[in-house]
Amino acid sequence: MVTQSRRIQTSILNGPEKKALNWLAARQPAWVTSDMLTCLGALGALLVGLGFALSGKNINFLWLATFGLLVNWYGDSLDGTLARYRNTQRPTYGFFVDHMIDCFSEVVIFVGFGISTLVHFNLAMLVLVCYLLLSIYVYISAHLKGEFKLTYAKLGPTEFRAMGAIVNTVLIYVTAIREFRLDVNLLGHDCSLTLFDLVAIVMIVVLLGFLVTNFFKDAKMYAKNEPRIKNGKRG
Repeated sequence: MVTQSRRIQTSILNGPEKKALNWLAARQPAWVTSDMLTCLGALGALLVGLGFALSGKNINFLWLATFGLLVNWYGDSLDGTLARYRNTQRPTYGFFVDHMIDCFSEVVIFVGFGISTLVHFNLAMLVLVCYLLLSIYVYISAHLKGEFKLTYAKLGPTEFRAMGAIVNTVLIYVTAIREFRLDVNLLGHDCSLTLFDLVAIVMIVVLLGFLVTNFFKDAKMYAKNEPRIKNGKRG
């Protein structure tokens, strides 16, 4: 059985978001369940990925991606709030289903983003790998430390969704940003990098930085709390 981990949520929008979610939870019809909201969040992720993938044919499909971000936020953020509001939490089932769906959603979104003409596919996949590695770290920490850390540097899923919606709008209306290219030579190969290729590179560095820093910090803590066994004695 999974015990309830302490949720660490210190993001910029945490305060107003929590009030909005509690307000929405109190007004959900009786037939709406947490499972339905989880599925709605997954549907939102599919819309995001589809919108990104089709934006190469018509940039206005980014509106679909933005709508998908809203649907994904509604379902993914409200499912747990509704369970807590109705006192119908199922920690083991909820942990398993919710976070498997989260991983599925991230894969769909990043694959769709990589298919678009906004970023090179390989870079989008590297960001996805780094994100999933950080997610694995969070899940392990939830089991070992009883802490479920949802934010880093005051940024969490909601902030990233909001930034995604803003960036989508800018891309639709500002052609210069959409068509920006930086020609570079990497290891003897000529490459033309878009603005989002540069952003992806920064994200890879930042995510790996968070992961490596927290890994060594926690490894040191675990080593101190659990010393080696010598001749049948710890020491």
